[in-house]
Amino acid sequence: MSRAASDHAAAPLEAEQTPIGVQTLVSGVPPITPAQRLAMRANAPMEPKKPQRAADHGLFDTNSRNQIEMF
Repeated sequence: MSRAASDHAAAPLEAEQTPIGVQTLVSGVPPITPAQRLAMRANAPMEPKKPQRAADHGLFDTNSRNQIEMF
């Protein structure tokens, strides 16, 4: 290993045991709080509860735009 690489060697990261497993702690990075997680979910776009049918009729029908004749 070169001298420059050994001078900039990173200190080992700390870790803590949580109910879901070992979590690595990075210095300078604050942990995400439950309030921040809830805020992210509240600001996320809504998702349908059931699969949605395609909007391929009327104004949104892209295949009807390919027709050559009116009648």
